[in-house]
Amino acid sequence: MTDVKGGAPAGERCMMVLSDSLAYYGPVGGLPANDPRIWPSLVGADVGLPVKLFGRIGWTSRDVWWALTQDPNIWATVPHTDVVVLAFGGMDTLPSPLPTALREQIRYVRPNRLRQLVRDAYSWVQPRGARLGWPLALPPKVTVEYLDKIRDALTQLRPDLPIVMCLPPTHRSPYYGYVHTGRIPTTAAIARWAEQHGLPCVDFYPATRDAFEDPAAEMNPDGIHWGFSCHRQIADLVVPVVETSRATR
Repeated sequence: MTDVKGGAPAGERCMMVLSDSLAYYGPVGGLPANDPRIWPSLVGADVGLPVKLFGRIGWTSRDVWWALTQDPNIWATVPHTDVVVLAFGGMDTLPSPLPTALREQIRYVRPNRLRQLVRDAYSWVQPRGARLGWPLALPPKVTVEYLDKIRDALTQLRPDLPIVMCLPPTHRSPYYGYVHTGRIPTTAAIARWAEQHGLPCVDFYPATRDAFEDPAAEMNPDGIHWGFSCHRQIADLVVPVVETSRATR
């Protein structure tokens, strides 16, 4: 990224959220980044900051790092950011018996018939192999390595920039064999890393666990994404941490 050291210019402040699809998917699918019902928008409204949300479905910590180094829209946002919320890592914790790179490359297979056969084979193997709970999409050690890179890049440009770290949520997804044994070690590794750098954490696990167990929460049938009541609960957790981070920087 271009070197732009210094504080956020007055009158141009925003909250930047680096995330995966959990930030912008609702109970029936993906939504625009400015939808008022998703948790980043709710947090922005509560703390009085416009939100710049960067994320895509399936993003791991590695994908966020690549975006940070390649997306000029992120580069343009960093100088005006009042606080950064790192809300990813959930994908890192999921069992991935087949390499994630394989899934990403399926879209390029030609001809169309072969691509469909490969996709069908992947869809058959993934949930069954996921029951083993291993290997993870990213091992905890690798997740922390990418977190270090992301933090170093941001603080190199903005040493004063408050950063909030969100700990991984859970899922109840048949696509991952209803298995989530990777959450605990990855959460522990992220929490240790955040403590070492003095970064506040928001734990997404309790709220998402309870929501998936509550039929009234109307979570997405995929068992991964959330209903709007869960988005509200997550926002209520993030708001006070963001406010404190801004006040104490």
